[in-house]
Parts: sequence; structure tokens; C-alpha cells
Amino acid sequence: MVVLHHTAMATAVAARDRLCDPDPGEGLSPVSCHYVISETGDLWQLVDESDRAWHAGAGAWGAVWDVNSHSIGIELANTSAHPYPEPQMAALEVLLPGLLSRWSIPPERVIGHSDMAPDRKSDPGPRFDWRRLALRGLSIWPGASTGEARTSGRDEQRFCEDLKTIGYVPPEGAGLDLMLRVFRMRFCPWAEGQDLSAQDCRVAADLAARYPVDRGIR
Repeated sequence: MVVLHHTAMATAVAARDRLCDPDPGEGLSPVSCHYVISETGDLWQLVDESDRAWHAGAGAWGAVWDVNSHSIGIELANTSAHPYPEPQMAALEVLLPGLLSRWSIPPERVIGHSDMAPDRKSDPGPRFDWRRLALRGLSIWPGASTGEARTSGRDEQRFCEDLKTIGYVPPEGAGLDLMLRVFRMRFCPWAEGQDLSAQDCRVAADLAARYPVDRGIR
């Protein structure tokens, strides 16, 4: 898998230095990732792709519970308060094809930190352009049909089943509101209201029909 993050720090250099610090201080745990991409498109490799990095933490995607051991982590310098700039996205689009090819990673296995840890994380957030990556075959996005052949109404049970088919693993005790928020942040950032809609159900059904998580191999 590839897991995309945002740094949530003031500068890319500060984030890079934090990720390289083996002793970050009292109350802080050492963290690491394979790559960091700055706002201006500078790319730093911090960990060899074949080595484990400590970027994901607790969570799961499909049958994978030890995400750190099964993923490459990419940190994008962003405070979460602004869109991801063009040079940064362009650098990511240069990096990802090689990663997916070298490690036989299908596009549906390129996920956000929030996807595998919905109760803890919100990155890379609703401002990240997942559709742009999908148009280049580097991630996934709902199709034009939005699942109309499978469902045309609001079905909470089917929605939850479709999310699991895609790869989401609800944390223990998680309610529909949490999973809906995380799903919308990734696939329907324009959605309004707090309640599950028929459109949410159609999008989830479309994705589940085309991208079941067990199709991926890494």
C-alpha cells in the first residue's frame, strides 16, 4: 500500500527534521516515513522503500492490520488549512507511478491516513485532490454511474457493507457518523448535511463494485 499524509507543521524542513529525529523529546514518539514532498515540489527520501517506516500507527485497511509493515508512507507538507499546490502534486505524480510499478500496488491501494485510522486521523483531508490522481491511474474515484444499477435509495446496512468491501475497517464502537465523515472527506468532499444520503450510498456502491479491497495484493 501507499499511505498519504499531511505534515501539519509550519514548514517542510521542520517536518523533515522531525521525521529524522530519533529523540524528539518528552511526550513525543519517534516517527518516520519513506518520502517527504515540500510545497515547492522538493522530494526527500528518508527511508528505503524496502524498510519499515513508522508513519501509520494503529489502524487497518482490509485484512492488513500492521499497516507500517505493508505500506510506503508519503508526507506532503501542508498545514491542512490550504489546498495542495501544483508543484507538490506534480512531484507526487512523478513519484507514484514508479512506486506502484516496483511494488505491484494497484491504484485502490493508494489511501489516505484517515482511511486506515478514521478515529484518529483526518489527513490528507478534504482539500487533497484525489480525483486528479485517479485521472492519472494513481488512485480511485467514483465513476459516472455512481452505482445506480445497484442502489437508488438510502440503505445504511448496504452502505456499511460497501465501505468494508472497499477496505474500510470501522474502529471498535465507531458509529455511522464517523465512517460517513471519513468516506465523504475522501470521495464526496462537496457533500452537505450530517445524514447519510442516497448519493452517498450510490457512490459507495459504485466503488465497492469496481474496487473490492481483496483485489489488491499489497
